[in-house]
Amino acid sequence: MKNTVKEIFSAIEEKLGSAAKVSIIPHENPDGDAIGSALGLGQTLANKGLQVKVISANDYPGFLKWFSSDVQVMIYEKEKKAAKEWLFDSDVMICVDFNEQKRAGHLSKMIACFQKTKILIDHHPYPTDFCDYTISEPSYSSSAELVFDVISQLGYHEYINQQVAEALYTGILTDTGGFSHNTSQNTFKTVSELLNYGINTDRIQSAVFHNFSADRMKLMGYCLYEKMKVFPEYRAAVISLTKEELERFNFTPGDTEGFVNYPLSINNIVFSALFIEKENYVKASFRSKGNFPANKFSSEHFNGGGHLNAAGGESELNFKDTLEKFTQLLPEFKHLLDETVI
Repeated sequence: MKNTVKEIFSAIEEKLGSAAKVSIIPHENPDGDAIGSALGLGQTLANKGLQVKVISANDYPGFLKWFSSDVQVMIYEKEKKAAKEWLFDSDVMICVDFNEQKRAGHLSKMIACFQKTKILIDHHPYPTDFCDYTISEPSYSSSAELVFDVISQLGYHEYINQQVAEALYTGILTDTGGFSHNTSQNTFKTVSELLNYGINTDRIQSAVFHNFSADRMKLMGYCLYEKMKVFPEYRAAVISLTKEELERFNFTPGDTEGFVNYPLSINNIVFSALFIEKENYVKASFRSKGNFPANKFSSEHFNGGGHLNAAGGESELNFKDTLEKFTQLLPEFKHLLDETVI
């Protein structure tokens, strides 16, 4: 029999109450929600008196490195030995913003081997059973919004400060595309409460959305002018980038963040895809408007999943064949694309 919500929170409160060291793990290639959730929760626990570190499988984008958190983010790729030592010396491991173990990348095996308390806090649907305690709420806009409510439910509200509020606000801001999708009444209620901690929303907006390199801006222009293909008959569009093209524009992690959203600004386009060639696979991102199920498209054909309007996946086909597969699938979904109400 599964534990009730009350029993889960009671158990988590007990485990954290007796813990000294805590490791917080976001998903591989962390975005604003992953880092914001991890640092927001981490700073709260640090304010409570725990020793906390965030351990990320790889580095995160430069436009997210302005946080003023006291909590250290250890990059496993660069600090393998130190990260392993801290992790396995921790009393509690908290995974944030991913719903299956493999999403932690190089840290997935260590998550499996960790013998002490494992907690998951996430807003993606269909979580797998890899932690002792799971708090999964797909109705939330972001893991950051969920973390705020978890903090409150645990009775840790007094440990929230400006640093915590900045991190959680950033997580919500980025995962909703600047509050343009997947929001609810609770989203804005949470944001309203975070504003009480004196955060500067204009500064955060500028740091997140107006803090890119010239190379990134050139890459975006190249994508829109050269690499975007529009299928008006299917109300869809796709952007694709090869490894060579990324190298040409001096790609750094996070440079393509948000590119998949741009085609949705085109009149009558309700479905957008972004394909990026990696070393041994092709990374896929999908966005949609209205009731078109981006997550269904991804789960059925690209080994992925996610939310109704925001999903991700991957393809083991080569780059050219992956793009052909996407194009060939559009007629199959034409009836849903035609019926999508914006």
